[in-house]
Amino acid sequence: MLNINFDPFPVLSTARLLLRPVSCNDLNEVFFLRSDAEVMRYIGKPPAASPEETIAYIHDLENAVAVNEGIVWAITLKNEPALIGLIGFRRFYKEHYRGELGYGLHPGYHGKGIMQEAFTAVLTYGFEALGLHSVEANVDKENIASIKLLERNNFVKEAHFRENYFFEGKFIDSVIYSLISP
Repeated sequence: MLNINFDPFPVLSTARLLLRPVSCNDLNEVFFLRSDAEVMRYIGKPPAASPEETIAYIHDLENAVAVNEGIVWAITLKNEPALIGLIGFRRFYKEHYRGELGYGLHPGYHGKGIMQEAFTAVLTYGFEALGLHSVEANVDKENIASIKLLERNNFVKEAHFRENYFFEGKFIDSVIYSLISP
């Protein structure tokens, strides 16, 4: 079974980015991401209604790290400490050596290769440091940018669940992509 320990928290660095822990100091930025209609369009959850709700979300992220059940990094530029996105493994299937990857980026940073850079760092960490055998991502079939990111990184479509998720009065398809350890 997968043995995970996030103590100390693994800060990741790339050419332009620093991936660090999310904290309550990031409240305004996380609240924006969790309440912005464009960012939340394909998440299938209601947008955050208040800063207090966002604080609870941040505490959930911190708790997941503390009990080694999940890890989400704040995406920041090396020269600017403000959070511009989130990426991480929201859950693990430890007995299967598998993690579920999730991510989101401030719209002002789309199209600059930032998510690709963060994606590569997190996948490398997952396969090399954690010993994952596979990584999955669950995406809305309409989220073309996310699907392109996954396919560009050699993720393969595993399943397409038709109308399996009910949100805001309609049924939504879920598509599962996965990547096996290189």
